Amino acid sequence: MSGEGWDCVRGEIFGLAVDEVDVDAQMVHVVQQVKEVGSRLIFAPPKGGKFRDVPLPDSVATALAEHAKEFPPVEVTLPWGRPDGPEVTRRLYFTTRFGNPLRHQTFEGIWKPALVAAEVIPPPEEPGKFARAPEDGMHALRHHYASVLLDAGENIKALSAYLGHSDPGFTLRVYTHLMPTSESRTRGAVDEAYRKAGRYRDGPETARMA
Repeated sequence: MSGEGWDCVRGEIFGLAVDEVDVDAQMVHVVQQVKEVGSRLIFAPPKGGKFRDVPLPDSVATALAEHAKEFPPVEVTLPWGRPDGPEVTRRLYFTTRFGNPLRHQTFEGIWKPALVAAEVIPPPEEPGKFARAPEDGMHALRHHYASVLLDAGENIKALSAYLGHSDPGFTLRVYTHLMPTSESRTRGAVDEAYRKAGRYRDGPETARMA
């Protein structure tokens, strides 16, 4: 993925507003990102210009509520679409300690040291100089999300919609290596059928007796 793609992934997180999280419907409406245009920050449509809805698990809703309790959401006003666009105000979940919208550089200065402290990545050879790598950033979390859904049996078309891809075929090409093999699915499907029937422990002897 290009650097611009990484920025879109993070930008959607930076732009997550309270009004877009529908706890009752258990959905997140992805309708914007915080984007850098030169030295200016703006609100812009999400990745690929695709507005989309993503299921909101209870665990994520709880985590957001706990975060909002400790760090109350802040109203942020930015131009929409372009630096001279009309101003819009959103109450964002994630801002700086001064209540400003997050920039990618600001985020890196917090995220990378946190990964070092958690021993996820090694300290940089030169203090403060971290390599720009997708495996260390939000894209890794996006990749993990895709792998969890595929492992649970979610279909490619649904996953593609959740990730904001315009073509399910692209999603398949990118994430096919994470999908269970057909052999594994076959064994799992048959085993599950026997479990539901209460006959999983029956073996060849039972078959011969039948």
